[in-house]
Amino acid sequence: MSSNSDEKVHDSSSKGDDENVPSRLDLDDDPVYSYKEQRAIIHHVDRRLVVTLGLIYCLAQIDRGNMGNASIAGMRDDLGLDIGYRYSIAVLVFSPTYIAFQPLTTVLTRKIGPRIFLTAITFLWGATQIGFGFVNKWTDLAGLRTVLGIFEAGVYPSAVYLLATWYSRYDVGKRYFGFYVIGCIALAFGGILAYGLMQMDGLAGRSGWRWIFIMEGAITCAASFLAYFFLVDFPEKADRSWRFLNTDERDLILRRIDRDRDDAKVEPFTLGRFLRPALELKIWIFGLISFFIITTSSAVAIFLPIILRDNMGFSIAASQCLIAPPYTLGALVMALSAYLGDHYHVRGPILIANSLLTLVGLPVMGFAPSPGVRYFGVFLLTAGANANIPVALAYQANNTRGQWNRAFCSAIFVAFGGVGHISGATIFRSQDSPRYIPGIAGAIACNVLIIVCVLGQSAYFYRANKQADRGQRILEGSKGFRYTI
Repeated sequence: MSSNSDEKVHDSSSKGDDENVPSRLDLDDDPVYSYKEQRAIIHHVDRRLVVTLGLIYCLAQIDRGNMGNASIAGMRDDLGLDIGYRYSIAVLVFSPTYIAFQPLTTVLTRKIGPRIFLTAITFLWGATQIGFGFVNKWTDLAGLRTVLGIFEAGVYPSAVYLLATWYSRYDVGKRYFGFYVIGCIALAFGGILAYGLMQMDGLAGRSGWRWIFIMEGAITCAASFLAYFFLVDFPEKADRSWRFLNTDERDLILRRIDRDRDDAKVEPFTLGRFLRPALELKIWIFGLISFFIITTSSAVAIFLPIILRDNMGFSIAASQCLIAPPYTLGALVMALSAYLGDHYHVRGPILIANSLLTLVGLPVMGFAPSPGVRYFGVFLLTAGANANIPVALAYQANNTRGQWNRAFCSAIFVAFGGVGHISGATIFRSQDSPRYIPGIAGAIACNVLIIVCVLGQSAYFYRANKQADRGQRILEGSKGFRYTI
């Protein structure tokens, strides 16, 4: 697993490009601000950046994942989605455009600025979502899902990249948790919201499932205008954001980033500089980890209402509402994972532990004799699969250095996750109802492969760190940089 970003050296006096940067620096040792003042500024950043990005991602999750709720609310019968592979196709066509446009979005975010770029695409996908409520053929629904994939493609990679530029490596885990757990609120309570909107059935002559799309799209469009004022730019431009940081506070953030990894300064964009990380094997392993995690978590998000109804025999109302409790447990497991990862400076062991939790939940959900026990398996599956997402985000962010390296790695990580959405959309097939044994087996294989990838990556990181400690290698162009295992 060699990396072309590493430089071999033969004695400890060899020079790297940042030779004067000490290998160990206390991030909180600042010449201007006390520790208490620094934490106050960072928490101010949290409230503006993490919360706003999390709410945008929450809306994206609701608008992307409401197919299952609308399906059991009558859309499946009205549009004939229960014929053959129609439902899976309508879910699946979102992903090709979602994946294809992702690598470009981190560059556009840097060039245009996150406030303009993210608010524009938020409004556009909200308008597209409203259109879902007026379709009369399943092919029209599939076409709009394709357009939705284009507009939502920029949300996740841009948010992941923007968060990584603001925080030190062992502050970012909890921020990814905060960002993602707000998205999980959507997964937890999206079903309850959908059930409430279903009660508009018959209003203006439209079915309840149509109002799910219309009202949720309208909420997204309205939120895009608020996001324009509350979103913030990259750290070096933070003082230009509305009612945010002053220049001294901005400089504190930049000093912390430089003490952590010495990459606060943005290099000029060139295509070669952006694509250079493609030669590093670790980038693609991060992508595979993302693929396996998202395959499992997206399958749960898309098909859980249907599994609760068809496999466990719950009513439509119960199937909508019983989604929430497992995601609540998932949020608690995520919080614990984020705390342990940042506190102990580890990521890989937590990924493995959460995968093992998922591996226990899957067969319980699939093969336990009673619906109650199978529903308990849903708790374990949902908690483990979703808790691994922010951990994996921190894992890749901790082990890349340089603005364009990070932009490329974020794009690949999320793009492979997009492929996971395709896999997740097909893994629980309608013809396998009600037991869905092939889907359960596929999810088990994914989590076994997560463990294999993490073990291999961690072994390489451990060896590389030991070589760097002996002065035999410079990692990521920085003498003070060490990989996070």
